[in-house]
Amino acid sequence: MSGSRWRLRVTGAALVITLGGGAATLAWALTEAASRLGVVGLALEALALKTTFSIRRLGCAALDVAARLEHGDLLAARFSVGYHLVSRETAGLDGGHVASAAVESVAENLTDSVVAPLVFFLVFGLSGAVAYRVVNTADAMLGYRRGALEDFGKASARLDDLVNVVPARLAATLLALVASAAGGRTGTALRMMWRDGALTASPNAGWTMAAMAGALGVTLEKEGAYRLGDGDLPGPADIRRSVVVFAMSVGLVGLLSLIALAL
Repeated sequence: MSGSRWRLRVTGAALVITLGGGAATLAWALTEAASRLGVVGLALEALALKTTFSIRRLGCAALDVAARLEHGDLLAARFSVGYHLVSRETAGLDGGHVASAAVESVAENLTDSVVAPLVFFLVFGLSGAVAYRVVNTADAMLGYRRGALEDFGKASARLDDLVNVVPARLAATLLALVASAAGGRTGTALRMMWRDGALTASPNAGWTMAAMAGALGVTLEKEGAYRLGDGDLPGPADIRRSVVVFAMSVGLVGLLSLIALAL
């Protein structure tokens, strides 16, 4: 590796570690202060924890794509899914692949936006949840890029892969468990999770996406990269169903978290 590439990797690693460590330190200070304020302190900590989640905007963005497809506005649906949900090129996607991209994003974000922050909160407190959000955000902005940013974002991408190993598999399992209650198929979701979960370039993203494909009985496909599940490509109704599965998964995660905190 050339010296310039090595420096970019070291600089990128230093940046994400510094930001994550700084954010965790501030969160620890907030927790210490909140512990002296009783109910007010608990409310402040809860508000701080809430900033590590991203639930409502995700659902709204996915439903917007579904609505545009239902109205036959493929150009607007392509723009919406590319602007709000995925980083891939969407200009040439047909309706099925636009819907697939939306469903994939909903499934993958169960890990990033809900399960992982809660897991790190339960294990490491507010500092852990905040540090996770910094790493995940750095990966979204810098990880797996091409050109000059590829080496600069290498550390954030690898660190994000590492911290999501357990949360991604937990999120996929929980998604599969609620599938039947949301009108899906729990058994098929579990089978697709184990069969296709490792087919994506990311070691983690494929787990929830494959589980969602099985739950809905559809195929999720990024052309030239992966094909998960069995059946046809999804449509607008499947996007809406994926949001229901997501919401029920969030409810189950919240219930389990409350039980864990009470123990």
